Amino acid sequence: MDHAPNALFDLAVNRAAKVTSVLGLAHLEVWHSKTRFAVRVPLEGLRQALLIKPKGECFWSGGTTGQWQYGKANTP
Repeated sequence: MDHAPNALFDLAVNRAAKVTSVLGLAHLEVWHSKTRFAVRVPLEGLRQALLIKPKGECFWSGGTTGQWQYGKANTP
């Protein structure tokens, strides 16, 4: 499996955060399997990032070795 470029991983985590904030973390696997991210962004990487998400408005930045940043992401 290819590793996702940093920007793709960031986008996947940030979109997964939006989805799971509404549907819950239990729906992550189903969402992941239906996205274009599934091939390049490992489900476990998304899960790990979401498990450490702080409260409040924040976004993921820095790829697989990134971290949550407070504020709004510059990506859709």
